[in-house]
Amino acid sequence: MKAFILAGGFATRLWPLTEHRAKPLLPLAGKPILSHLVEKIPAEIPVTVSTNAVFAEGFSTWKRGMNRANLEIVVEDTKKDDHKLGALGATAKWISETGLTEDLLLLTGDNYLGFSMEDFLVAYRPGTPLLAAYDIKDRAKASVFGTVILKASSSGMGPPSPTLPPMGEGRSETINKKINSPLPPRGRAGVGVGAVLAFEEKPAQAKTSLVSTGCSIIPKGCLSVLLDFAKSHPDNVGGIFEEFLRRGIPVECFTFTEPWLDIGSFPAYLEAHRLLVSGPPIVHPESRVEGSTLKGSIVVGARSKVIDSTLADTMIFDDCILEDCVLRDCIMDEGCVLKGVDLNGKMLRAGTWLEP
Repeated sequence: MKAFILAGGFATRLWPLTEHRAKPLLPLAGKPILSHLVEKIPAEIPVTVSTNAVFAEGFSTWKRGMNRANLEIVVEDTKKDDHKLGALGATAKWISETGLTEDLLLLTGDNYLGFSMEDFLVAYRPGTPLLAAYDIKDRAKASVFGTVILKASSSGMGPPSPTLPPMGEGRSETINKKINSPLPPRGRAGVGVGAVLAFEEKPAQAKTSLVSTGCSIIPKGCLSVLLDFAKSHPDNVGGIFEEFLRRGIPVECFTFTEPWLDIGSFPAYLEAHRLLVSGPPIVHPESRVEGSTLKGSIVVGARSKVIDSTLADTMIFDDCILEDCVLRDCIMDEGCVLKGVDLNGKMLRAGTWLEP
């Protein structure tokens, strides 16, 4: 198996934070979103990250900071959104150029997945496409995602079946053997597998609140279908599951209850920050906080100074200076200097300087 991570979007909804930085490289709970994802993938699985020419340098820098041998960056030669190959098109190009003949772990780089990747890999039955889905409990909100409708006999928890082995000894061996059970394996409480009846990409009226999370396994025997479908639908990653079902290829769904975070907007980014930083503030050891009050979820990046200020549910990136400030629900990009200001719900561009 090989992993391919899509990280080539321009993420204009998160400007100015993503004006010169790819969304997967935004910090979350002290490290880039993409790092959370890659660290979940077993070390024996080679990982390729696909991005565009605008953000190539940022990904090269990120790669140097990752302690992983089998990690590769591929760069799509485009600098504008309307010139992109499309997510599925980029995937198909990589498959063709590398001559991939193995199963494909396909991931989107701007999502936070709270479940165990080992659970997901063990749930995979060789030859059957598998996608991970999460119940967001709101059909109206589900309409902006790919929705997954399970067969009536599938509650999302699957039929009685073998349980996953405990973490630790024997677990990697189980993954490597790719369990060939006649029934989908079930995980611990909250994790299960069900058969997919239908997949609808961004439906106008969602029939379910179970949504795809940008994590799937495409069997090697189905790669030709992906290549064929990508020719006419280069932007429709989710549509490949509709195509599998249309062709009579069974698709299974891995469900989980751990957090899943789609970081597509400022409110979503801030909510992810609140959820993952629920304990003590995360302050980089190279930073200094003096005479200040920190409330709620707080992260202070490297080489920053927070002096005589009050922060609540706020992210401070690297190389920032705050003096005598009050910030609530704010995100400060790198190199900002704020003195004597009171801000609420603001997202500040890198290098911003504010004072009375």
